[in-house]
Amino acid sequence: MARHEWSHEERLLAFYLYCSLPFGRLHKSNKDVISVAEAISRTPSAVAMKACNFASLDPALDRSGLGNVSNADRELWDSFQSDSQEVANEAEKIYERYIVAEKIDDFNEKREGLYKRHDGPTEVVREVRVRRVQGFFRKCLLVSYNGKCALSGMGISDLLVASHIIPWSVNESRRADPTNGILLNSLYDRAFDEGLITFDEDMRVLISKQLQSELSVNDRANRMFDVVGQQLVMPDRFLPDAEAISFHRKNIFKY
Repeated sequence: MARHEWSHEERLLAFYLYCSLPFGRLHKSNKDVISVAEAISRTPSAVAMKACNFASLDPALDRSGLGNVSNADRELWDSFQSDSQEVANEAEKIYERYIVAEKIDDFNEKREGLYKRHDGPTEVVREVRVRRVQGFFRKCLLVSYNGKCALSGMGISDLLVASHIIPWSVNESRRADPTNGILLNSLYDRAFDEGLITFDEDMRVLISKQLQSELSVNDRANRMFDVVGQQLVMPDRFLPDAEAISFHRKNIFKY
């Protein structure tokens, strides 16, 4: 079969796989890779190669990928850097259409009920978009941090939160940007979100005076926050953005 140029939708599917699968599972035998390959009539090897090539575009990684990145691949990567929310929503939508179409069917069956509960189709579309963006962001962080809290090492998925560094409400374009996120357990996520903890330039934990005061008189709480000065465990990809951390330290952290 003659080779044909990758379409934008096919690139999005490969990018989706890159963001949602560990490096060790980006190979031709992986069931998710095979599913995408079958959906777009390409070989699993070609899909795995395309997905792996996105690694070479991450400037924070010491990985060369397979060195076969096209201009269109770079354009997609750049688009994700400039507006992660838009690309994440599109990638999730394409993946749903090609791979998990039954979810769309289930959603359509429930759509009438959703209309009754909300203010019409516009609200439904907004909710679906938010779900897609949040799901993409969480998948990226779970994979990047190997499913473990970057401070405690907690590996129970139900207790892990994809924490935004620059809050969701502050910057729409970075809502799905994994460099604007850290995987934390629910306690540290809440403390980070409330500005009770943050990180210095070396990614070591700082705690607020309010939290320090509580820990000084509460031994059990002190044990729970025995992370002062601890360095964040770095992810395999999408390293936390230093400028985002600086924003959190200057604007969210309660000194």
